[in-house]
Amino acid sequence: MPCPHCRIGPSILNADLSCLAEQSQALLDKGADYLHLDVMDGHFVPNITFGAPLVKCLRKRIPDAFFDLHMMVAEPEKWVDDMADAGANMYTFHLEAAKDPRALIDQIRKAKMQVGIAIKPNTPVEDVLELAELADMVLVMTVEPGFGGQSFMEHMMPKVEKIRARYPEKLIEVDGGVGLKTIGHCAKAGANMIVSGTAVVRSDDPKSVMDEMRSMVNQARDSWPQP
Repeated sequence: MPCPHCRIGPSILNADLSCLAEQSQALLDKGADYLHLDVMDGHFVPNITFGAPLVKCLRKRIPDAFFDLHMMVAEPEKWVDDMADAGANMYTFHLEAAKDPRALIDQIRKAKMQVGIAIKPNTPVEDVLELAELADMVLVMTVEPGFGGQSFMEHMMPKVEKIRARYPEKLIEVDGGVGLKTIGHCAKAGANMIVSGTAVVRSDDPKSVMDEMRSMVNQARDSWPQP
């Protein structure tokens, strides 16, 4: 099986939350492959965003979209069933917050969601390499989670390279400061799930931005380690 094609997932936290369903649907209509939903609890990260009730409402309005729930929460075990019931497709938890990552992975699978594992910038990639085999996706944060307006951390790319070399078929996501100026680094390293907030959501032409980023990643696939 070849390396997966690129998928672009706008971070809808950057949208106007007063008309979130409409803006989310517009992004999908313009070529978004999935929606990235940032859930923050004010404990694991300093900000608070939204929880299962909003996800459930959004699912009713957008029944067919793929929802990647980025759970920036202190106790990710507590919210698995609620998010599954709300309509999440992928439950991405932070390795740093999980008491028993393997048990949590089993819990997510039993709730019939895909599994994502995220690591913060200061977390060594070696901490996630063994567990990555059990996950559908690994998220390498390219900013510190929970803080807006940060610059893309290019020095996170060796983490992506190591995961890609170990798991050529794995979905590898990057999140934070990713746009047209930085997508080249992500593409070269081997990331194929691209979260982009401001660069897409607040662009005058989101379709062209997503198309260009997708094209750059897909063109780089031939240079990645192959299965």
